[in-house]
Amino acid sequence: MAGDLVLIDSNVLIRWVQREAPTFKVVSVAIKQLVRSHVEPCYTSQNLAEFWNVLTRPADRNGFGFTPALAEVRARDLEAAFRLLSDIPAVHTEWRRLLVDYRVSGVQVHDARLVASMHVHGVKRILTFNTKDFVRFDDIEAVHPQDLT
Repeated sequence: MAGDLVLIDSNVLIRWVQREAPTFKVVSVAIKQLVRSHVEPCYTSQNLAEFWNVLTRPADRNGFGFTPALAEVRARDLEAAFRLLSDIPAVHTEWRRLLVDYRVSGVQVHDARLVASMHVHGVKRILTFNTKDFVRFDDIEAVHPQDLT
């Protein structure tokens, strides 16, 4: 596994900055374990968009209620800690193929976009709390953070 890449799902990234959350420790330990194993954590621009959305959405609408300035600080922390998988035309092409081949609909299109980026960049695993969302894609492995602690 040394030298591998792992995509960090948005639901993990969000908990990574929420130190008071009960799941912060699990996320923190899981990411440290990956790094100790020489596995490079990655993110996509979609992850960052979802991250920013939750951070700046009002608390009464299931967000953190951060100002854009504070979200920027947290986003810079994320960008400094993890490798960005670039959005290149091949990601779009792969995403469109996945949508049709796997008959993806509704909110699942976002997961398919992450998988497309994983395929294009050679990433085989995603660290996520929602492992069931990735079951249909049999060529990637969805790993729950607790499985690394």
